[in-house]
Amino acid sequence: MDKIAVLIPCYNESKTIGKVVSDWKKALPEAVIYVYDNNSTDGTGRIAREAGAVVRHEYMQGKGNVIRRMFREIDAEVYLMVDGDDTYPAEYGRQMADLVLEKKVDMVVGDRLSSTYFTENKRRFHNMGNSLVRRSINRLFKSNIKDIMTGYRAFSYNFVKTFPVLSKGFEIETEMSIHAVDKNLFVENVIIEYRDRPQGSESKLNTYSDGLRVLKTIARLYRIYKPMGFYSVLAALLTALSTVFLVPVLVTFFKTGLVPNFPTLIVCGFVYLAAIISFFSGLLLTSVAQQGRQNFEMQLLHCEERHKELDSLKEGDNRE
Repeated sequence: MDKIAVLIPCYNESKTIGKVVSDWKKALPEAVIYVYDNNSTDGTGRIAREAGAVVRHEYMQGKGNVIRRMFREIDAEVYLMVDGDDTYPAEYGRQMADLVLEKKVDMVVGDRLSSTYFTENKRRFHNMGNSLVRRSINRLFKSNIKDIMTGYRAFSYNFVKTFPVLSKGFEIETEMSIHAVDKNLFVENVIIEYRDRPQGSESKLNTYSDGLRVLKTIARLYRIYKPMGFYSVLAALLTALSTVFLVPVLVTFFKTGLVPNFPTLIVCGFVYLAAIISFFSGLLLTSVAQQGRQNFEMQLLHCEERHKELDSLKEGDNRE
């Protein structure tokens, strides 16, 4: 088991990966630096290996797929995740790692948005999207995470080994944030300096398509983790819609004693029925979600036992 593992998912980052690996070797000389090459065609893996990183490969395309592979294969007391584009300074790594090791924080978030992000990042819609996602999640999940989509994070062993990676792409950071909030894990924010990509390095993030996927992920996870809130809103919308069409039918009936629009009346009845089903679905799924949280707590206990076993094996190897 490594003391500190630096995880760098990469796809065509030959312009910057050598400097990123060198910076981290200086900042945390005791750390093992893992670069996971995600089908790069520009020699990223070779450059990382020459710089001193342990290079591995993930052939399923997408950042989420890379992180799933990393979390499965690597055992460490603390994990530092950083992008390979040289936008996150390595000097904050020590502070973030110490929070995990000494304060038992489950996830440390490298907060770009409270420092230089909005001045360094020249892509205006990226800035707007980050603010929108942060406000949405903090309001929906009643959290206080300062930067939802940052790629600079530190994790505990328990977080990594109990986090179910479902996203395939860049929405993985959003999934991590919501998972931590829903499972009542210990989250800290560390303000970091952010610098824009150097000239010649191109972002793989598409503002519109990836932004839409992130918003879909928020809606999906809200439905899963907060079913009562999601289905109550749906029930309210269906009730309001049905009422709008039902009121004219009732007004006509009270005036004339006739119901000239039977199809409207029947459809309104079915919509009301759908609203009732939606509400009770929320109640049932809330019980399921609660059971899931209870099971997760038991999973944490098993994970902690596994962590102690690995520590014991490591101590035995060191004595030998």
